[in-house]
Amino acid sequence: MSDKTSKKTAPATKAAIPSAAADKKVTILGAGKIGFAMAVLLQAAGGYQLRIADQSQAQLKAAEALGLETVQIGKGGDLEPAVQGQFAVLNALPFHMAIEVAGVAAAHGVHYFDLTEDVQSTHAIRKIAAKAGSVLMPQCGLAPGFIGIVGNDVAKHFDTLHDLKMRVGALPRYPQGSLRYNLTWSTEGLINEYINPCEALVDGQPLTVHALEGLETFALDGIEYEAFNTSGGLGTLTETWAGKARNVDYKSIRYPGHCAILKILLNELKLRDKRELLNEIFDNAIAATRQDVIVIFASASGYKGERLMQESYSARIVGTTVAGHALTAIQLTTAAGICCALDLVASGVLPQKGFIAQESIQLSDFIANRFGQYYRAQDLNAALAG
Repeated sequence: MSDKTSKKTAPATKAAIPSAAADKKVTILGAGKIGFAMAVLLQAAGGYQLRIADQSQAQLKAAEALGLETVQIGKGGDLEPAVQGQFAVLNALPFHMAIEVAGVAAAHGVHYFDLTEDVQSTHAIRKIAAKAGSVLMPQCGLAPGFIGIVGNDVAKHFDTLHDLKMRVGALPRYPQGSLRYNLTWSTEGLINEYINPCEALVDGQPLTVHALEGLETFALDGIEYEAFNTSGGLGTLTETWAGKARNVDYKSIRYPGHCAILKILLNELKLRDKRELLNEIFDNAIAATRQDVIVIFASASGYKGERLMQESYSARIVGTTVAGHALTAIQLTTAAGICCALDLVASGVLPQKGFIAQESIQLSDFIANRFGQYYRAQDLNAALAG
């Protein structure tokens, strides 16, 4: 895919602002790459009063350049000033802060959205949501997030579902080195996915499987890939399809050879027991890139009537420019997912309190949304199940 394609400017339109969203106050927690992308998308679309909060004054300066209200929060400090009195909070802080932020939001009756891939955090937030008077909706990014919406949509058209496979890769467009990988998002989150246990349905039973296992290879649009188990990508789909599907799993997509090297690093050299050191190695040895591509593939098989059928969805998404700001593919897709969830709650399409799973969103509603357009516009194989 050419650089010219990736630099295409996406038109920012305010024509489709949900009426219920007008003037609702929203705090973005975290002014890093994803938090900044959220701010850009929401400001360009219109309809919300935005503020952005972070510990780093340097990162807040970029938000100030957007003309947004900013709040500096102390380390391990008080989140109340950033959350209190708001309609919603979008949490782009590190995953280990998700439970704390969700608790503060619930205590103040503020809708909560996050991007966490951490399974234990999601379980804890679900417990908080049981008594909350506001929405608590974790896992609103790409994977978990959009891939769960797509997977659920593909799966629900079968009378008897056998297998549901979901695959996502945040990849460099120009891979180099033995790992054939560049850093495109949080190193801490990446390591979390490579080490933590993974949920799956196997022969109809919810099981925990090991990360880096289940290696497979496949080709998509003429490009060779591999995929293997990683943690967190399924969201709550194992619960949704328990007793209704035979096998449900999620794997991360990489270029061939990546998994074998990871196994040497994590298992043979035992770096899985030294996460801080592994984080330092990755940050110092693997170059970051803004020239990335998101690869999405979901496939379901089973019976429709008396016939065994298969349906698939695939897309490749690259970065674009929004309101004069160049966003990478991972920034664009992650921020669009959480902004769409916010919009759908604000406009009353989704419930107004309690825990909301990603598969509660209809794919048609997501794609029709003004933030869903960033997925729709670059969808190379619009295999939307009809």
